[in-house]
Amino acid sequence: MLTTAADDDRQEQDRLILDSVEKFLEREVKPHAMALEHADSYPHDIVEGMKELGLFGALISPDYGGLGLSPSLYARMIERIARVWMSLTGIINSHLIMAYIVEHRGTEAQKRRFLPRFATGELRGGLALTEPDCGTDLQAIRTVARRDGEDYLVKGTKIWISNGIEGQCFALLVKTDLAAEPRHKGMSMLLAEKREGFGVSRKLEKLGYKGIDSAELIFEDYRVPADCLIGGEEGRGLQCALSGLELGRVNVAARGVGIAQAALDEAVAYSQQRKTFGKPIHQHQAIALKLADMATRTEAARLLVEQAANALDRGERCDMEAGMAKLFASEAAIDNAMECMRIFGGYGYSKEFVVERLYRDAPLLAIGEGTNELQRLLIAKRLIERNPA
Repeated sequence: MLTTAADDDRQEQDRLILDSVEKFLEREVKPHAMALEHADSYPHDIVEGMKELGLFGALISPDYGGLGLSPSLYARMIERIARVWMSLTGIINSHLIMAYIVEHRGTEAQKRRFLPRFATGELRGGLALTEPDCGTDLQAIRTVARRDGEDYLVKGTKIWISNGIEGQCFALLVKTDLAAEPRHKGMSMLLAEKREGFGVSRKLEKLGYKGIDSAELIFEDYRVPADCLIGGEEGRGLQCALSGLELGRVNVAARGVGIAQAALDEAVAYSQQRKTFGKPIHQHQAIALKLADMATRTEAARLLVEQAANALDRGERCDMEAGMAKLFASEAAIDNAMECMRIFGGYGYSKEFVVERLYRDAPLLAIGEGTNELQRLLIAKRLIERNPA
């Protein structure tokens, strides 16, 4: 394929951005990730470094102060971050989903007001969808926003909200019409900044994915100005959420590639150091077969992520591609983490090695941004729609 000078310049720019991220990870993250993970401490200093790199504006247009990266470059960046410490990808991703929704669904006034502050990281936050009795079925949410003069009065609870403690602003999915049929026509999305009536009840303890704050949010007579209704029109909340989740699923899939690659790297290195029966364990057929499968899964997952991210680059609907990438890459991460632990044997079960962290982090990817069971149903539905009999 012929390339133009513009293509060469873009590729060089992409390489420089990824190199900057790699150097930051090597210098500022890798030496501290293990301690922060085990302490479950929020990485304040690292977040400040991420702000300086412009990562909170990675996908935001330069018109609003962001870097304007393509989704495909963003996915490659997320893969690299996840290799070192997956928790950081959540601090960025939830925030950027919120920004993505505002940029693609918000009014011009909302873009001018919020996106420059999102881009610098001055105003950080995320996506508030999930509720105690509502996860996959978003139309079952119970958080209600009732119009009251120039405000919406919000009452309800959200749970498992990334950046819930350290963040200051959230794209909040609410019901504005309880009687609407179909139900999604009664759903809207608000930009909710922390103020009176917005409470954070607790930090939720997790198996893995430490450091990032996952919280329960409680809204009690919480007022949101009506001009913070994303898009300026009620009934568009589910569309906002779903457009953001396409990006989120590409992110989760890229995390899966990062975890799968990290597990593969650890296994390949250890298999050459560890010896049994007089030879390195990679020379044993049982270990060699595992390494081959791990490498193949990782590369297949990477290609699926690339396909989905490229569709996002082109502005195409890609829920099927994103679902495939998320499904396969998250399962690849789980399988590779388990195989890596098996290759390490007893050492893999020790907190002194990164392997046990990969093993704890990977299962989240099969749950977050829509379970893998949901992805299978979505893929099948779109497959039939694209191939009618």
